[in-house]
Amino acid sequence: MSQLLDSALSAPHSDMLADVREGLSRPQQALPHKYFYDQVGSLLFEEITQLPEYYLTAAERDLLLQCTQWFVTSTGCRTLVEFGAGSAAKTRILLDGMLRGGTGCTYMPIDLSTEFLGETVGTLRIRYPDLRIMPVNADITRDFRLPKHDGPVLFALLGSTIGNFDEINATRLLRRIRGQMEPLDSFLLGVDLRKNTRVLEAAYNDVQGVTARFNLNLLQVLNRELGADFDLAAYSHRAFYDEHLHRIEMHLVSEREQVVTIPDIGRIAVARGETIRTEISCKYDRAAVQMLFEAAGLEIEEWHTDEHQRFALVLGRVGDS
Repeated sequence: MSQLLDSALSAPHSDMLADVREGLSRPQQALPHKYFYDQVGSLLFEEITQLPEYYLTAAERDLLLQCTQWFVTSTGCRTLVEFGAGSAAKTRILLDGMLRGGTGCTYMPIDLSTEFLGETVGTLRIRYPDLRIMPVNADITRDFRLPKHDGPVLFALLGSTIGNFDEINATRLLRRIRGQMEPLDSFLLGVDLRKNTRVLEAAYNDVQGVTARFNLNLLQVLNRELGADFDLAAYSHRAFYDEHLHRIEMHLVSEREQVVTIPDIGRIAVARGETIRTEISCKYDRAAVQMLFEAAGLEIEEWHTDEHQRFALVLGRVGDS
């Protein structure tokens, strides 16, 4: 376990500083996965989605191509609100369907990375000159307000983003989304399904090392934003599947004994072999998703999987009170 050696008195901390202080004080050190997504991290993740081992994106894209027109028709959505939009590459399938169906008029991408969000919006405005695009720079794990928009709304959380949260925090996130919804609105969720451990672990340990670079970039974010002095060469990437918890865990492993300094937090002694957990990616079956929906005040309306049962798109609505 790391030991906090000293701590400097400082001005009020940013949210990031508070998150890092709390996370590195745990017996199992952990950092919020949301800090992966600076501009470099966002681009690396887009590269990950193109890797042959990372089946999730292709499976979800195939499902969207098959089901989008039905989603658009059944929901009658006039606005698409996407949590954690990223590059909105797959989202364009939904936007195309909305525009073809004559219902879509507004797209509201929500993302934490200001730079990446700006680039995404710029690209989309060229491709969809008649679409009203209203970007929202926000942290989806915290409360925020949406601009005024037309309904019905299709709220979307794609790419298995929900898997990055444990059960308690996943329920909180879905409740936050539920709180934004009106009775005629719908919710579209992407979930990665439970499957062979070898397949799951390969998806997070690609042979090209892109996921490793993505993982290590988190330390670079802390160095830049907080003035920390993490030596990236002193850490390595590790990802494994926990069959009991049904989740991938991604860690950064200290390759040697070292001391890391973070201004306003202090010096942290790190033992050789000690790890920082940087991400979890929970895997689901229908029963697990049903429990999440019920806890959040939602109900499953439709359940679609790809032909290999790798991934599911779940369409939900506000549950009965």
